[in-house]
Amino acid sequence: MSTRATILRSALRVIGERGVAGLTNRRIAAEAGVSLGSLTYHFPSQTELLRAAMLLFAEDETRQLAGLAQAQRGENLSVQEAAATVERVLEQMTFGTDEIAPLELYLQAGRDPALRDATQRCFAAYDELTLTILRTLGVPDAERLAGPVVALIAGLQLRRLATGTTSATPAADSLLMLIRGAATD
Repeated sequence: MSTRATILRSALRVIGERGVAGLTNRRIAAEAGVSLGSLTYHFPSQTELLRAAMLLFAEDETRQLAGLAQAQRGENLSVQEAAATVERVLEQMTFGTDEIAPLELYLQAGRDPALRDATQRCFAAYDELTLTILRTLGVPDAERLAGPVVALIAGLQLRRLATGTTSATPAADSLLMLIRGAATD
């Protein structure tokens, strides 16, 4: 792994453990096992570091989710089966520092407009992946549904993280309600 990637992954771990407010160059350098000079060589500002960390997370996450989608592609799943698969994936996700870090970065982007381009690219990747899956499933009006599906899944995951429990309505049911509701418009 390159020094740059090591620094970014270390920054994500620190953010997941301590939040953006707890992110210091010394903590990142110690976690990455690099000198402060090496850190500042690769990332002259914390904004650049945060933006790159968010984009790295988005690339990793998109690659992982695209792999899951590809594995299901030959299955000829119905919308109901796809929703149940999404629910199983969500239930299997753990909430460690790797999952908390991007949420911290999204919140930081709300405070720091310089991070919003990275956040927009991250959500665009989620939207594109969701759009591809919805089209593959033959869901009508997939373009209109992609953003709300991403928002629903993100909201369900945030709720699960914050409360330690799933919502009263399973993710599969929530997804199906959203898709069916859009079909009746």
